This record gives sequence, structure tokens and C-alpha cells, in this order.
Amino acid sequence: MKSRTHIAALVCLTAALSRSADAQALYAGIRGSAGIPTGEFSQEATSTGNAALLRGASPGLGYGFDAGLGATLVGFYASYDRIQFDCRSGSCSSSGKYEVAGMSAGARVSIPLLPLLKPWAKAGITYMQMKGSVSGVPVTTEKRPGYEVGAGVDIPILMGFFSLSPQIKLVHQKLEPVIATSSATTGGKRPADFYVFSLGLNVRSPI
Repeated sequence: MKSRTHIAALVCLTAALSRSADAQALYAGIRGSAGIPTGEFSQEATSTGNAALLRGASPGLGYGFDAGLGATLVGFYASYDRIQFDCRSGSCSSSGKYEVAGMSAGARVSIPLLPLLKPWAKAGITYMQMKGSVSGVPVTTEKRPGYEVGAGVDIPILMGFFSLSPQIKLVHQKLEPVIATSSATTGGKRPADFYVFSLGLNVRSPI
């Protein structure tokens, strides 16, 4: 009888610890990313000179880092992204690159459906800057806030201490290009929106 009682107590304790570990955990990871510009940022420039800046961007590659505090339903995250976009020849008469880099932070909501698949959605504030060159002219912007929304899924591997995390997010922001050589602004803020498709590898540490 005592043996059964001990076994029952051990099962309850194990279940409680398991729920506690699943309920809250620190995680950190690295991502490989592909960025796809959208809206005015992706459209060909209809004029030349300063009006063509932050126009005609084409898909590019980059990377990112993630860290956060996960919970059963709601958690918090912080991340860093760096993506380099090309510039189409129609907007950049010779060559051009747009490199976007910056931080983001916000809330992440988990959707517990299946033990081996953990979908989630997130929304947060971004703080990014763009640097690059257009037709040989260095261009930069000040860091400005924006926002992002995204979704993904965590796939636990190696006994749950690691997870693969495919995800997608949309970054919305307005940046004002500045000619780096003269510090002259170029006519106000302009949209620089883009999608990010990523595959990440996270390590989790239950607390």
C-alpha cells in the first residue's frame, strides 16, 4: 500500500515539475533569415535623385538573435535583426545596397495545441536604422521606432532542451534617408516595410 502511495506521489510531483518547467523558461537562439521588401520600399523609383532613395529594394539575406522568457500562454521577447537588401538597377543607376539593422521587443502568445508543435504569435516595437549606398552615394538614416507582428512554431528536439523555430514577421517603419557625405536630409520619412522569413535554433533553460 505504501509503495502505491509513494508511486502516486512521485507521479504527481513529476507532473507538477513538468508543468512548472513548461510554464516558464528562458530561451535564446540564432536565426538565418530572408528579407522581402514590400510596399513603397519594393517599388521602382519613378524619379531620380533624392526621391529615388529607399525605393527599388529587392530580396536579401541576413541573420538574427532571439532571447526571451517563455510562459504557458504569454511571454516576452527581445531580438536583433540584420538584413542586407539589394537595389534594383531601375532605381540605382549603377549599384546599391540597403542594410537594415536594429532591435525589437514585445510580447509573445503561445497557442498550446500539440505536444510536438508549439505555435505562437508575437507583436512588438522595433528600433532600426538603415545604411547603404545608392549609385555610389552613401546613405544612412537615424534610428526610429516602428512595429512588427509575426507568427511561428517551436519544434522541440533533443529532449526539449533545443527547438527549431520557423517563423515569419512583418516589420513596418518609416525612415528618413540622409546623404552621409553632407548630412543633408532628403525630403521626409518614407516607408521601409519588409517581411522576414527565418529558421532559428533555440536553446531553452527551465527555471
